[in-house]
Amino acid sequence: MIETQLFFIYSSTNTSASKAFGMTYTVFGYGSLIFKPPPHVISEAHGFLKGYVRRFAQKSHDHRGTPEKPGRVVTLIHKEEWDVFSGSDAFPDEDIVWGIAYTIDPKYEKEVREYLDYREKDGYTLETVNVWGVDSNGQETIVLHGVHCYVGRNDNPSFIGSEPLDTLAQKIWESVGPSGPNKEYLYKLVEAVRKLAPESHDSHLYALETRIRALEQSIGLGS
Repeated sequence: MIETQLFFIYSSTNTSASKAFGMTYTVFGYGSLIFKPPPHVISEAHGFLKGYVRRFAQKSHDHRGTPEKPGRVVTLIHKEEWDVFSGSDAFPDEDIVWGIAYTIDPKYEKEVREYLDYREKDGYTLETVNVWGVDSNGQETIVLHGVHCYVGRNDNPSFIGSEPLDTLAQKIWESVGPSGPNKEYLYKLVEAVRKLAPESHDSHLYALETRIRALEQSIGLGS
């Protein structure tokens, strides 16, 4: 059974959990890893990163699109880097990204690293990040140090940058890849983020969901 640490509720577990996470391979998921976790997870923690944005700014040639018609998937970008070339961003003030930190069974660390390196091969770079939580007094605190995270740098060939929301929504609506429709990826991610914590929120994701639901309604596919 996977142990789930809800740091925004149970502050008493922070110290022991952080030590346990620090001894093993831990990876932070902010995209598909939230709703499709890696294998051999022995513990997970819901938390957030500070100083980053999550944006549909990465082309997907291998999962939610094709080389000829790439879809769009989320990537994690340093806020100060995003601000340089995203003057049209509809949500410029956001700099917190909620997700899940997964601790992997040490016996399978090499296997899972190789699995994730392959899964995230389309333009992602491995970095280390600190994961934050909210304690029982409502105070933000770092609960995990040096967690691994796949980040899409703006100089990688799959990085597309900022696009108008309507243009982006249309692209997600139309794209399909080996892993399924691009919009399915968005819907699963939105649902997962909403369930992470009472405080979890992502205006960029929710705005795209609203636009794509409207496209479905316009052709009679919506409920």
